[in-house]
Amino acid sequence: MQQVARAAALLDAQAKAAQLFAAVEQQGLIRAGATELEVQHGIRDLAADLLGVERHWHKRIVRAGPNTLEPYDENPPDRVLADDDIVFLDFGPVFEQWEADFGRTYVLGDDPVKLQLRDDLAVVFAAGKRFFEERPDITGEALYGEVVRLSSERGWEFGNYHCGHLVGEFPHVTLDEQRTHNLITPGSDKPMRRPDLDGNEPHWILEVHLVDREREIGGFYEELLTL
Repeated sequence: MQQVARAAALLDAQAKAAQLFAAVEQQGLIRAGATELEVQHGIRDLAADLLGVERHWHKRIVRAGPNTLEPYDENPPDRVLADDDIVFLDFGPVFEQWEADFGRTYVLGDDPVKLQLRDDLAVVFAAGKRFFEERPDITGEALYGEVVRLSSERGWEFGNYHCGHLVGEFPHVTLDEQRTHNLITPGSDKPMRRPDLDGNEPHWILEVHLVDREREIGGFYEELLTL
């Protein structure tokens, strides 16, 4: 019963994050002429007003144009969104002690390459999830290798050293003291489905960060992998 309740809570948190992102689009918060920081603050305030979000478990990210090349750990300078920009959001709102982690990409203009990049993110995510589901004993490093391969197959470079992480109660507990094994990354050679320290089924987020360094554009997509 506990496992079912945990899964339901994580799915509910993700559904609320998706509701937030839909409201962001409806209210036109991602707009040319605004800075990334202004958009980020607008989403923060909308999350509080719409869903009562009081905290986010990781830094709130809005990246546009060349800044979309940068992975989570970087902090590029604030940028003004342009008319034809590609933009991605990465937010981790906490709902009743449960973490969501949700990322999506938007294209302000009609550039076909940027639109293709946006659309390919979901394709790579879905293929990576199928690869995970078909292999009961899969390790983090094996899934990372497949996501990188899938990215290349679609004509993009994968933009980060990992493609996901654990998620759960706030603050989420880790499976062990080695950070590598809490990520989907090279060197994460333990089965991803191993139980956590309390015997619970672990739940993972899958992240897809595709980039084209020559064109200086990137895109990002993330949500629950295991549910």
